[in-house]
Amino acid sequence: MKKKMVKAGETETKKKAKCFKDKRKNMQRLGGGRGGLSLEAFANAKTKTNNYNPAIIKKQREFYKNAKYVNKYKRIVKQQQGEPSGSGSGSARQLEDEEGRRNKKNSARSLREIYERKREEDDKARMETEAIILARKEERQRAESRRKELREKMFKKTKSGQPVMKYRIEHILETLQGSKV
Repeated sequence: MKKKMVKAGETETKKKAKCFKDKRKNMQRLGGGRGGLSLEAFANAKTKTNNYNPAIIKKQREFYKNAKYVNKYKRIVKQQQGEPSGSGSGSARQLEDEEGRRNKKNSARSLREIYERKREEDDKARMETEAIILARKEERQRAESRRKELREKMFKKTKSGQPVMKYRIEHILETLQGSKV
């Protein structure tokens, strides 16, 4: 009987120890334990709005529309005050409509011109870079062929297998003088 009681007691302590470890792990995982969240981090946790909120977007859109209408109204009032006889709001609207049409045409033309200019500049830049790359490639090939010829001369041998010292001496002289023959 005593053996069974001892085993039962051991399992209880093991269970308690495991439960304590689990609690400690959960506390650490949730940010508890020693450090925890700072007061500033806790206060700002709920104030950040990173989520998509259609109601706020709708309010902002309405606000900007109203601002646009207010500016338009102010412009019309200024134009009417500038006219001496005040021939009415119809003429102001007509002037504004004409200006709008002109601006649309001009903006379309200017946008096309800007696009074409930018495209031409990009094409020129691309052509220049391609020319630079091609020149580098050609220079590299010339240098390679020059080195290859030098190497062939350096390793030339006579019929009996002796190295031809003439080319080696020429190479040494060239490097010493700094000029190529």
